[in-house]
Amino acid sequence: MQIRQAKNSDAAAIAVLSTEVWINTYLRNGINETFANYALKEFTKEKFEMVLMSTNETILVSENSNGIDGFIRLSTDKTCTSISASPCEITTLYVQPRHQSKHVGLHLLKAGIEHCLEQGHAQPWLAVNTENERAVKFYLRNGFIKDGQTYFEIEDGKYLNEILVLSPH
Repeated sequence: MQIRQAKNSDAAAIAVLSTEVWINTYLRNGINETFANYALKEFTKEKFEMVLMSTNETILVSENSNGIDGFIRLSTDKTCTSISASPCEITTLYVQPRHQSKHVGLHLLKAGIEHCLEQGHAQPWLAVNTENERAVKFYLRNGFIKDGQTYFEIEDGKYLNEILVLSPH
């Protein structure tokens, strides 16, 4: 496994991986039109090409001998309701389901935090769906603390998220 900065040529792989992980994580009881349309609109090669060109965004990928198996996306222009959080958000940390529990996520998280620190952002933050208990526990085990709540909104639906901030200790 190698962690490296994403290139423009990685955009398609990142889009497909995003679709796979998002559907596997959040759509466990079937796929309705609202969520299908969201996934098709949000997880495109073109959107990730735009992200990769942005000066406020960084994507680090985990690459094995066959291709990309995970990525972390960092956004440095985000505001958080937490007083202690920096403007650096861990926007996404996705690992292919078959590569989870192989420390890919941990290596990506550590590389992402290191990148934030190098950019002068001591306390990156993230929002994670409260029902994604596995992810919440992962972040809490790895130095994050709960610091509020927010919502992910899609059409008329609102889904509760925990705001987690890297502990200063």
